[in-house]
Amino acid sequence: MNKTKIGVFGVGHLGKHHARILNALPSTELVGVHDVDRQRGEEIAEREGVPYFQRWEDLLDRCEAVDVVTPTTYHHALAAPALSAGKHVFVEKPMTKTVAEADDLIDLAARNNLVLQVGHIERFNSAVMEIKRVLDRPRYIEASRLTLYSPRVKDIGVVVDLMIHDLDLILSLVPSKVARFDAVGVPVLTQHEDIASARITFEDGCVANLTASRVSLEPQRRIRIFQRDSYFSLDYQKQEIAVFRKLAQNEERMMGDPLPGINHYTLHMNREEDALTTELSDFIRCVQEGKPPVVSGEDGRRALELAIQVTEEARRQSETELAHQL
Repeated sequence: MNKTKIGVFGVGHLGKHHARILNALPSTELVGVHDVDRQRGEEIAEREGVPYFQRWEDLLDRCEAVDVVTPTTYHHALAAPALSAGKHVFVEKPMTKTVAEADDLIDLAARNNLVLQVGHIERFNSAVMEIKRVLDRPRYIEASRLTLYSPRVKDIGVVVDLMIHDLDLILSLVPSKVARFDAVGVPVLTQHEDIASARITFEDGCVANLTASRVSLEPQRRIRIFQRDSYFSLDYQKQEIAVFRKLAQNEERMMGDPLPGINHYTLHMNREEDALTTELSDFIRCVQEGKPPVVSGEDGRRALELAIQVTEEARRQSETELAHQL
C-alpha cells in the first residue's frame, strides 16, 4: 500500500491526538510535526518517533498532505501556502477566522484539484451516520452542547467554538436554506459569549433551537430531531439513539413498551473506532482515491458563515438590551 506522507501543524491539546492517530494509520506516513512551542513540539515528535520542525515551511516540503490543528487565527496562513504548493489539506474547525479566508482556501483547492476537508468531527460519530439513514424530513430540532469551563479557549465565543458543530450538522440534515434566525448570548468568564442560544428557521418550515455553553457544571452533547411519525434523541457521547416511532396500521407494539401507539427502542452504536480516527482515515482515503470529502470546504464555509452571523446577532441583541437599560 502506498502511504500518504503527511505532517501535523500544531500539536497542542487536539493536535497531539491527530499526530498519534496519523502515525498509527496503515495508509499514512507521519513525516514530522510543527509547533510554535518548541518544547511541546519536540515532546510530541519524540513520542511519535518523527522529526520536529521549527519552521513549518521545512515540514511542508516533505509532505503530500498537511493537517492544520493550530489556533483558528493561523489556519489560513498555513493552509493557503500548502494548497498553493500542491498539498492536500485537512483543517480543523472553525475553518478560518473569516468567510473571505474560507473562500480563498476553497478557490485554491479547486484551482489545484486538491482535497480540502474541514474537521467537523460529529459528522463521523457513528450515531450521526446511522440517523442520517433514517431521517426523512426534519420538522423540528433541538440541540444542546454544554461543557465545563476551560481557560484554554479565550479568543473566540461559544458559537464559533462549540455551537458550530451543531450548526454544521443541522445544515447537513435539513434540505433547505436558512430563512431567518434569532440569537442571544452573554459573556460570563471571558470577554466573548460563554453561553448562547439560537433559533433558526428554514425556508421549508423546519425550526432548529440550539444552546451552547462552556460554563456548565455537567457536560452534555445531545440533539433531538422530530419528523412526521417519529422522533429521535441522539446522545453524541454515548453514541446512542433513542427512537420513538408511531405504529403503522396493524403493527404490534413492542413487548413492554409503555407508550400507547408508539414503538420505543434504543440503538447502541458500534464504538470500536473513535470519530477522530474515522474522520482522519476518510481524509486520507479521499486523498488516495481522488474522492470528495464528507465535509468539504464549502460545508465548512457554510457553518462558519452562519456561526459568525449568529454571533453578530447575539451581540446586537446584547447591545440593544444594554441601551434600553441606560
